[in-house]
Formats: sequence, structure tokens, C-alpha cells
Amino acid sequence: MFSGIIESTARLVRMKPDKGNIHFTFTCPFTQELSIDQSVAHNGVCLTVVKKEGDEYVVTAMQETLLRSNLGLLQPGDMVNVERSMLLNERLDGHIVQGHVDQTARCVAREEADGSWYFTFEYDADPVLTRRGYITVDKGSVTVNGVSLTVCRPTDNRFTVGIIPYTYEHTNFCRIEVGTVVNIEFDIIGKYVARLISK
Repeated sequence: MFSGIIESTARLVRMKPDKGNIHFTFTCPFTQELSIDQSVAHNGVCLTVVKKEGDEYVVTAMQETLLRSNLGLLQPGDMVNVERSMLLNERLDGHIVQGHVDQTARCVAREEADGSWYFTFEYDADPVLTRRGYITVDKGSVTVNGVSLTVCRPTDNRFTVGIIPYTYEHTNFCRIEVGTVVNIEFDIIGKYVARLISK
């Protein structure tokens, strides 16, 4: 379980395909603190540390993860947002994030807003998934590349988020341009509510 409050960014060192899987080698400021079997969210995707050597660690993504996320689009040198799982005795500063990315979205607009930024994302809205709560609502929560954010101006297949300078500078939002593909996770509470209503 995660909060969507990004700790740092990690740099992709190399990728190694293995049948339908890809082994990703990353380096980040807290590599030395990681342990084998630990969960770390990478652009919002919960992955398990399977190997650690020096300043580098390895995580593996299976085909299902690669199909639902932007991880397969990464190239060595790319930066991803990383967050270790929550401790139960800490504040939940963001919102409840599972690290189970629902799908990708594409940036369709990026506007400066007097020191901050607005980013608008568009995603494929499947009517069946929409009925199951795979939606955004005004002032609700959404996770973009692992970052917990508040939704504004939602439509059936678009939403906008406001990014303050701190978030822009300390996550990979500074690298998101129009056309960039990002990972999104819809709010788990909304999914449960939709499921209960459908029953």
C-alpha cells in the first residue's frame, strides 16, 4: 500500500527481456536501504525488489503489467517516480494507492499557471470499466505516475491536475510533455462504491 507521495526519482540503468517479462535495473538515492522482497512503486506500479548490487537494484515486470502501464516504453536513462510502501504508524498524506495501475493515459495539454502548471490527460474510457468506477470526479483523487493528485475539470475520458513547483521539480512531471504516456490508477474507494451500487 502506498500514499502517492513520491520519495524520489530513480534512473533506469538497463532492461533485460526474459520471455514475456522485463527485468529493470534502477538506481536511486535509497538503494542501500532496500531489501530483497521489498515493494517499491515505480511510476505508480508496485514491483518487488529481486536483486541488489552496489548502487543498483532489479525489479521484474510481467506481461500483464507491461500491457497496462508505461514501463515497457521506458529507455535507459529515463527517470521514474519511486515510493516505498507505507508504514502503518505514519500519516497518510496523499490517498490510498494500491500500486495496481489501471491503464495508461496520454498528456494532451500542459499549461503554465503563474508559477504552477495544469496537465490534462486523456484515456480510453471503456463503458464496462466506467460502470465499475474507473472514472475521475471533480475534487476526487487520481494517481498519475504514482503521484497522488486532485482532479479538476473531469470529462468522460479526460481530467486535469494542478502541479505545484515542488511536485514539478521533485517528480518526473518536469519531463511530461504533450504526447507523453503516463500510468493512472483510479481511486479504489470509488471502485468499491461503484461495485456496491451495481449490486
